[in-house]
Amino acid sequence: MTNIVFPLETKPLLLDVSNTTLHTTSEQFNRLCADNPDLRLELNRDGELTVMPPTFLISGERNGELFGQIYIWNRHTKLGRVFDSSTGYDFTAMGGGRLSPDVSWIEKSRLEGISLEQYCPVVPDFVIELRSTTDQLNQLQTKMLEYKRLGVRLGLLINPQDRQVQVYRPRQETMVLNAPMSINCAEVMPSFMLSMNEIW
Repeated sequence: MTNIVFPLETKPLLLDVSNTTLHTTSEQFNRLCADNPDLRLELNRDGELTVMPPTFLISGERNGELFGQIYIWNRHTKLGRVFDSSTGYDFTAMGGGRLSPDVSWIEKSRLEGISLEQYCPVVPDFVIELRSTTDQLNQLQTKMLEYKRLGVRLGLLINPQDRQVQVYRPRQETMVLNAPMSINCAEVMPSFMLSMNEIW
């Protein structure tokens, strides 16, 4: 077995797809996910593939904080099920794509008869997208509008860089909150207040 040693001055080998839009079908997407289990992939309603890089420590910690709050509330109330950023949703039957919110929650009766051993075909009641330092804001806003179109009852786009939260609801204009210390989510998740103390 021969080991290949690269000189120290060798430049990194990079795959540049910044000016390329990758398209795939839903069936091909399944194969890509199966063949590349270490990649986080999404597919939008137009068949455009997105490869999501790992986040920095700060974003991982913030996302854990957000997930943890909802998990604890849900464990206490037992009103539904909460899912992390690894969860894949399949909205292709509704003219959508294959998306993975950072945090999502579904009221328990809406999952009756749904196998948990598949991508979820049910639109979540609540989603959070947390902007990391590598995320483009306009792309996340487009994603939030797609959640709204699909019927998500309450969506939060949390933007730590600008200390803002954009709130998405069906048939309503997007609301922008500047540096809120908490967000009342009781309209969808009874009695739940999302604390932002550890996010800012």
